[in-house]
Amino acid sequence: MPELEIRQIPVLRDNYVYLARDPETGACAAVDPAVAPPVLVMLDRLGWQLSHILCTHHHYDHVGGNLELKRATGCTIVGHRADAHRIPGIDVMVSEGDEIALGSQVARVLDVSGHTRGHIAYWFPGSHAAFVGDTLFALGCGRLFEGTPAEMWRSLCKLRELPADTRIYCGHEYTESNAAFALAVDPDNAELVARAERVRALRRAGQPTVPSLLGEERATNPFLRADDAALQRSIGHPGTDPVAAFADLRQRKDSF
Repeated sequence: MPELEIRQIPVLRDNYVYLARDPETGACAAVDPAVAPPVLVMLDRLGWQLSHILCTHHHYDHVGGNLELKRATGCTIVGHRADAHRIPGIDVMVSEGDEIALGSQVARVLDVSGHTRGHIAYWFPGSHAAFVGDTLFALGCGRLFEGTPAEMWRSLCKLRELPADTRIYCGHEYTESNAAFALAVDPDNAELVARAERVRALRRAGQPTVPSLLGEERATNPFLRADDAALQRSIGHPGTDPVAAFADLRQRKDSF
């Protein structure tokens, strides 16, 4: 089966909206459309017809374009059942373990709350792609606006268990600043040092650093490594509970 055709659209200051199209049927989803006009322009340019909106969470910079896109295309809006009251225009409510068909492609819904209470990711195993919103970033993770460190750590561990070749499509281009923090807490990680240089080169060239590969995140993202002995030693918490180590990392990043 051919994989999803995916295009990313930079919007606002640092957001990404994604278009994901099933080449067999033409079914097409916009993931986290912050604003509608750039999405409509891209759809027209590509000749694609929008059939779905996949929402990862309720923040306005992820759902702000929902209603305009629905009016323009008649698309179906999908979001977390527990957060339905905060997702404009929602038609289909999903939660952990549900599946969403996008033509011949099927996404598995993962509850990855922590950044918000009702945050989900859409994993398309047949296309080696996961749309993770603001739970996991390239070299980072989302702030804990509504969840606890324990909730976020569970969510990150869930994403960490996906196949290493999964492409991680996150909601923002934060990678360069995330790399600076990662180097501050994990300076002896040779893979991280090399990756940070690649990130700097990409940004100097005006290129995106997203998507990233999950295998690369496992090796270099400190927020996926709160249970790693070397990182725990580096932050001064050897042998500590991973949730406590994660909470410390997140608190440090909040004030970095």
